[in-house]
Amino acid sequence: MTSGDEPGTSGKLAWRLGPWGAIALVSIPIVFVNATSQIMDLRSAGLSFELFEPFLWETSSAAILVLLAPLVGLAVRRWPLDGPGVWTSLAVHAGLTLPFAAAHVFALYVVRTGTYLLLDKSYDFFRGGIGLTFIYEWRKDIISYAIFAAVFAAAMWLERRRNNPVSPSGPPDRIEVRDGGKTLFLAPADILYLEAAGNYVEIHTAAAVHLVRGTLAAWDTRLNGLGFARIHRSRLVNRAHIAAMTPTGSGDFEVMLSSGKSLQGSRRFRSSLA
Repeated sequence: MTSGDEPGTSGKLAWRLGPWGAIALVSIPIVFVNATSQIMDLRSAGLSFELFEPFLWETSSAAILVLLAPLVGLAVRRWPLDGPGVWTSLAVHAGLTLPFAAAHVFALYVVRTGTYLLLDKSYDFFRGGIGLTFIYEWRKDIISYAIFAAVFAAAMWLERRRNNPVSPSGPPDRIEVRDGGKTLFLAPADILYLEAAGNYVEIHTAAAVHLVRGTLAAWDTRLNGLGFARIHRSRLVNRAHIAAMTPTGSGDFEVMLSSGKSLQGSRRFRSSLA
């Protein structure tokens, strides 16, 4: 692909269902192994239980985690696990394990308690106390969250590689851009900056603005090594066109381009201009 567009319908479906589908598929044998292991452990300990219970416990936990997995994917999109600001992203994801575990625990309580009520049986989900139960589940959910984040981060990396294959012939003299029904060829040096606009990217030159379908992350990868710097999560700037950079009172900064255009930069990406 040479236009920087996002993949078509099949590509979008691969992103939305691919990582999630892999997580759901892998959870099936895990549920079976964990449930049968619990059955053997309970029998070895001489404890009384009904055969369906271990399968209910494991299936309910896995199903809820699979349903929560796409939210982890959205978080990885918002706070990528590579590039500038990766340490901030890691800290954010560490904090997100708390609401992730809280949602898991609450859903487990509802599903398991409700199921036992329907079967006219009693079930004490918080037998060790709410706090202890949460900590018990949270320590396992940290691992689940990390695995999900890694899967979605890997899918994003593969998506960028598929959309922007590395050319062995070195940096291009011109970049092919599809703007609507037109195919344009732009010299990287003529691009002032790029800005995210929903599912599109605006490519600004001195002469015009070209709207192309795609993600700023994909264009960041495509223009890597061509003198472009990420100054904001939604903005890429051609270093060659930066005339001045001024810090602001909030700790962010402002970039003045050779065209006279002023752009806001985020402190998170200040190091990219160092």
